[in-house]
Amino acid sequence: MKPKVYDDIVEEVRKNREAYAAKFNFDLQAMFEDLKKAERKSKHKKVSFKPKKPIWVKLKTKTNAR
Repeated sequence: MKPKVYDDIVEEVRKNREAYAAKFNFDLQAMFEDLKKAERKSKHKKVSFKPKKPIWVKLKTKTNAR
């Protein structure tokens, strides 16, 4: 097993995520509403794409492989 590597950036992100969640008492709905409010106030251009159709690929399996 590899030793756990400490990463300052990952730790900072985790600390900020925990603080943000604690600000809303870990209520996902409240966090969602806060993020949507910030999104509405943002001056950034919002981009939306149409969903792509899935591409179906036939895979070889033991039953149909020869």
